[in-house]
Amino acid sequence: MPVEQRDGYRLWEGGPVPKGADGITLGSLVIVRHGKATPYMLRHELVHVRQWRRYGVVGFSARYLGHYLLWRLRRKGHRGAYLRIPMEIEADWVARRQLSTAVRDELSQRVAS
Repeated sequence: MPVEQRDGYRLWEGGPVPKGADGITLGSLVIVRHGKATPYMLRHELVHVRQWRRYGVVGFSARYLGHYLLWRLRRKGHRGAYLRIPMEIEADWVARRQLSTAVRDELSQRVAS
């Protein structure tokens, strides 16, 4: 599938994603496995787009990899280190919060009738 231009980012569904992951963000390019572009996944990756813009390439990479390596040195496995990266914690929290507070279409239709 070709890269799709969206509001503030580009989405490549079906592009190359690291083993064990469903999505990855590189700057403003969000790459997700085919069929994995769920509302949660897109919100999660959009937080990373904002983080890339906030910190830049060097700042993002240093923070992300630095925290990952710190937790690996503290004898956490890959998944344990990944889940403790502050940027991943923020992305997960924001994505879950936006989903839980989103106005659902069926709710607005019931109110309107």
